[in-house]
Amino acid sequence: QVQLVESGGGLVQPGGSLRLSCAASGSIFGINTMGWYQQAPGKERELVATITRSGATNYAAAVKGRFTISRDNAKNTVYLQMNSLKPEDTAVYYCCAFSVGPPYWGQGTQVTVSS
Repeated sequence: QVQLVESGGGLVQPGGSLRLSCAASGSIFGINTMGWYQQAPGKERELVATITRSGATNYAAAVKGRFTISRDNAKNTVYLQMNSLKPEDTAVYYCCAFSVGPPYWGQGTQVTVSS
């Protein structure tokens, strides 16, 4: 089993920044790709960004150029730096880890962008 614990969400004004963190623990040896998804009220969970163990990244079109995903393999932690935040970025952000079998999910952290 893998446990994922997110932190760093909160309330921020439009144009502001937040940094999310996700620490993985447990049976982490089989994990290659980690990433972040968002789920806004009444919507499906959607990809934000992913990163492989070697550092290859993938971003949703809506966040490209504003968000940056990074990873510290020594700390088993993945980060999401979110800049130039917009009200439409408001959502619960979930960390995920992909291994053999179904992905693992964190409990989610709320990000609210509002003036």
